[in-house]
This record gives sequence, structure tokens and C-alpha cells, in this order.
Amino acid sequence: MNGVIIQYFHWYYKGKLWNEFAENAEYLKSLGISAAWLPPATKCNLGLEGRGYDIYDLYDLGEFDQKGGIATRYGTKEEYVNAIEKAHHHGIAVYADIVLNHRMGADEDEKIKVHQVDEEDRNKIISEPFEVTAQTKFTFPGRQGKYSDFIWDYQCFSGIDIVYKDGGEQTGIFKIHNEYGTEWTDDVSHQLGNYDYLMGADVEYRNPHVVQEMKNWIKWYLETTKADGLRLDALKHLSSDFLKEWITYIKTELNPDCYILGEFWKDDVKKITAFSDKMNDLISCFDAPLHYNFFKASEEGKAYDLSRILEGSLLEEKPVFSVSFVENHDTQKLQALESTVRDWFKPIAYAIILLSEDAYPCIFYPDLFGAEYTDLVDGKEVSVTMPKIEALPKLLIARQKFAIGEQIRYFDHPDCIAWVRKGIDEKFGCVTIISNGDEGFKEIDLGQENANSKFKDFLGHRTEEITTDETGKAVFSVNGCSVSVWIKLQP
Repeated sequence: MNGVIIQYFHWYYKGKLWNEFAENAEYLKSLGISAAWLPPATKCNLGLEGRGYDIYDLYDLGEFDQKGGIATRYGTKEEYVNAIEKAHHHGIAVYADIVLNHRMGADEDEKIKVHQVDEEDRNKIISEPFEVTAQTKFTFPGRQGKYSDFIWDYQCFSGIDIVYKDGGEQTGIFKIHNEYGTEWTDDVSHQLGNYDYLMGADVEYRNPHVVQEMKNWIKWYLETTKADGLRLDALKHLSSDFLKEWITYIKTELNPDCYILGEFWKDDVKKITAFSDKMNDLISCFDAPLHYNFFKASEEGKAYDLSRILEGSLLEEKPVFSVSFVENHDTQKLQALESTVRDWFKPIAYAIILLSEDAYPCIFYPDLFGAEYTDLVDGKEVSVTMPKIEALPKLLIARQKFAIGEQIRYFDHPDCIAWVRKGIDEKFGCVTIISNGDEGFKEIDLGQENANSKFKDFLGHRTEEITTDETGKAVFSVNGCSVSVWIKLQP
């Protein structure tokens, strides 16, 4: 089956997401969606304002009165579990978004010893060790030990960004001194010297009690929610030794079919493949380099060489472990990694990831449903409208019906490229042709088995019919800055 993931949220989503997803499950299945990546379900430090990444209590999925209420931004535990059950009823797998890196919103202060490091080079120490008060103790009084009585204290954390000394607050990056050392763990990205620290109270995975608690928790989580896979956040900052041990535990002890998808955000494919190799291919990764190719192509227009659109992508380098996407919650407008693909190019980008042979594509909620939101930028309110991509439902259906069989590429022109899916047995696949400039065309030989056959554009962007000659050749056309998917008409 040609699987497709939907990222069923965006950064600014407001509303009862779990209930809405449950209501839309049947529609999503009709489009060929086979899996849904849902946002973090855990209770946040910021309560209803949190998106799930400012993680407070792993065991609170909207069940306990903590951080301002019972429900999370997206709903209650009951609604979450029901949404997953509804997805399963319609044959859709659910990938739960899991944040392993940090905790926020501690319940109690502790007196600890730290030293400060340079934010641009975390291996560079810029202070002597000193005593401070820090928010590093998590007791979860609202949960009162239900599911787990594990208490998180400073021995469970490697660093923090806010400390208190002599009645004043200090901000920066502070390395916590605990029994596991005064150095950062080294099996992380070496960006900024050492990228162990990201935000909040950074989890110390050299602590075996923490590792065991995380195994206990994921066992509880999978049994409670029945999620089919995990999307793991911020893997550049996590110990690869811990990840290997933890994922191996999941695969061997809990569910050998649990799908693991990681966010290892790099625009250099070699660094992603090196991470994948280090993880013994236990994990798939998002294809950030391909996203940046799409972004650049949409910005440059006709000046971009389309024949090189896949160069440097994970889809080219290691397709079995790649997940292709056009946009996500980090790249959408007003976000920290904003690199929004322009609307005119999105149908082209989606055609590439949905109709190519080896891709496992992930579509983005606003591109299917649209979105409107506002945010403050430099103190001013900025409004954003993300229109739905009109061609996307048809492209999804085309993936299910026609993106089959061997692929032959015609990446032989800077402004107009095409590829053929040859189909299986008697069933022909499709011819996809795209242009980032003027109206384009390709002469393509589909072989004697497709001689004297008629073709139409499934997307309806071209209205004419095309007929192959007695040898199976025809000239296939595409509008300027557009995509057409030519399918064979039955005689």
C-alpha cells in the first residue's frame, strides 16, 4: 500500500483537536491517509497555552487537575484515547509525538551546584562552580503518585537555563553538577560544541533510574493509548546510547511493529544518514534537506534547476528510512525555523513526494484544511492565512490509484521534468510532469503495450486528451508553474 502520514495539527491550532480528528478519520481514510501524527498529549507547563513541547508530566494526558486545569490544549485523556480508537476503526495508524529531552514547570526548588557555559560553545566554561537555587524537583502533587511514584530531582537533569542566587534571577546555560559528572554527555550533536542542552531542565540519561522510568512510562503509554508508532522530538539533543537502548526495549519487549520516526533537524543529508547509521537503522527520519530544496525552488522560480530537486535529499540517499514533507509546524510562517514553501509550488512539491516510487510522504494539516492565525512579532499582531492546496485531495487519490510500478525519470531539463510510473501487470500507472517556468512538454515512450492509447490529466489542469502513436510515444504537456498527472483512459 502507498502509505501517507498526515501531521494532524499546526503550531497555532485552537480547539478540540482530538474530537475533530475522530470526526475526520473516515474522510482521511477516503483520501488514502494511512497514518496520523498527533501532537504531544502530555500536560504542559503552560497549560492550555502549551503545545505539548513544554512538557511537565508524562503520565498526565488530560486526566489530572494540574497546571491550570484537567484538559490539555487538545482535549482530555478520554478524548485522546477515543480518537485513537476511532482512527483504528477506519484503518488509520496513530503516531504519538513524544518529547524526551526536557521538563518544565518544576513543583519545588532545590539547592544545587552549577557552572555556566558559553551559549555559542557549550564546552567552554565561563564561570567557577557556584551554589544556586533552581526549579529541578518534580513531585506532581495533582497526580499523587498514580501510575508512577517516581520523583524527578536534580540528579535526573544535566542542565538548566534559569537559576536564582542572592535573591536574583540569572539566565543562561548552566551545567548541573550531579553524581553523573560535570560534563555534558558526548553522544549528541556537536553543533555549538555540544548540543545536549536545548531548553528547560535537560534530562540526564546517564542516570539509570531515569532510563528505567522512561521504559516504565513508554510501556504504560503504549498500553494505555494503543498508539502504533512514535514521532520523537529534538533528537540532535538526545543521547544516542539511551535512544538505542530505549527503542530496542520498545521493539523487543513491547511492540516489534512500533514505527519510530525521528526529528533530527539538519539540512545536510550526510549528518542525517550518519545519525541513522549510528542508530543501527532503528529509526526513520524526516527529510529536512528535501524541504529546503522545495523552499529554495519556490523562492527562485524559473531560475531553479528542477532537474536537481532531489539532490542532497534523504529520499535519494536512504529512501527506506526517509519521510518526505513539504511543510510542518516549525517551518510555517512566524515560527523559529520559518522556511515556508510558496503556495504556487506546493502542488508541485506534493506531486514529487506523493507520486514518487520510494517516498513515505507526510502532508501538513493546513495544506489540506487551511488555517488562519495571528501572533505577535516585535510587539505587533501579524495575521497569517494558509489556504488549502486545492490539488492535494486529488494528488492523494492519484497516489492510491496510479502511483504504482517501476519509476522512470525524465529529469533532463531545468524548468520541466517528468517521471513515469509503469504500473503493474495490465494496469498502467501515470505520467507526472511539472514546470517551474513556462508551459512545458516531454516526448515520452510508454512502449508498445500503450500504443494508440488515450490519456487525460487526472488533476484537470489540462483539458485535452493525448493519444500515443502506434509505438506508444506521445508528447505530454503541462501548464506553466504547474503539475499534470496523465492517466490512461480505458478503451
